[in-house]
Amino acid sequence: TNPMPEICGRVCPPTTCRGSCNVGKPDEPLNTSKLEAFVADYQRKTVGVPLPEKAPPTGKRVAVVGAGPAGLVVAERLTVKGHQVVVYEAMPRPGGLLVYGIPSFKLPKDLVMWKAQWLERLGVTFVYNTRIGEDLTVDDLLEREGFDAVFLGTGAEVSAKPRWEGMDLKGVYQSLDFLRRANLSPDLLPPGEQEPPQVGRRVAVIGGGDTAMDCARTAIRLGAGEVTVVYRRTEAEMPGNPYERALAIEEGVRFEFLTAPVRFIGDDAGRLVAMECVRMELGEPDESGRRRPIPIAGSEFTQEVDTVVLALGFWPDPLIGETTSGLKTHKWGLIVADEETGRTSREEVFAGGDNVHGPDLVVTAMAAGMRAAEAIHDYLMQPSPPEPEAEEAILVPA
Repeated sequence: TNPMPEICGRVCPPTTCRGSCNVGKPDEPLNTSKLEAFVADYQRKTVGVPLPEKAPPTGKRVAVVGAGPAGLVVAERLTVKGHQVVVYEAMPRPGGLLVYGIPSFKLPKDLVMWKAQWLERLGVTFVYNTRIGEDLTVDDLLEREGFDAVFLGTGAEVSAKPRWEGMDLKGVYQSLDFLRRANLSPDLLPPGEQEPPQVGRRVAVIGGGDTAMDCARTAIRLGAGEVTVVYRRTEAEMPGNPYERALAIEEGVRFEFLTAPVRFIGDDAGRLVAMECVRMELGEPDESGRRRPIPIAGSEFTQEVDTVVLALGFWPDPLIGETTSGLKTHKWGLIVADEETGRTSREEVFAGGDNVHGPDLVVTAMAAGMRAAEAIHDYLMQPSPPEPEAEEAILVPA
């Protein structure tokens, strides 16, 4: 039932499926994610993955915005049901976060390219280098291009940007920009983003999620001598998965807890050389349920660094909400959509994945795509309202 087992088996935390393992009731559960990836790889390499039988053409057309996990699942499910699907992607290649966010040492990019090629053989059309909201709008897709429904699966890839002094220094990177440049060949990147990051000996990664761990492990592979993750709360409050943290520790990453940057310091050439930090203590819980970090007066100190990577969270691209008439969004740009169906405030528009619930696991976005695909199919196949009968003309004598 998993449309991308070779991908989920590699990027989902091992604990995700272990709860369903019967062996785990009397004993240690099996590592089902590794088994899933192995079986999927073995089938692909030995006998191949056959194309499913498709339903007869319905004559309905669906535009999928975003070629990430949710969008790829929607495209597959609706094509099998007989609908014509076109996927619009802003980047030069498919995959979304799978290609442009997850490091290659965790997920080989050829697996994602294989999946896209398999979908093309199934009948899905991909249109790359097209940003919806800029090159075309959702209204254009519905009114000018003639699509019957639109699915928005654009993810959450806009980095949170704090207002610290020195953010524009050479050597300060946003996490996704850092990961893209470090892990991908130039032909997979848009112009202006093709130069690899210049990593010095001392690297600091600011943040506590899985992306921070990916950045720290990538920095080690780029030759950094000392990599430190700086987090403003304690390890217990870190939002990332403990499994990812354990892998980082195994590879030599250090952690500096209850510490936050204040500003970044550069030399005369505009190159990062140090950052000023402050020690923190935990106060009362905030809206997230975690205790609020509070700076300790007089605890400031300076730490020499050559490279800083900011991994402080992500939000959806606001362009979709700003350019789509009648589409409701939350405060941070998240699209208002029904959890079970993906239906939005626009009748023909559906959404699912990180652009609805915020950054989460790949499998969570895929599940949202599967639910939305069913809802879109039901919407497309509902009986059309009957045409009003023409009233007979009544002749009135002169």
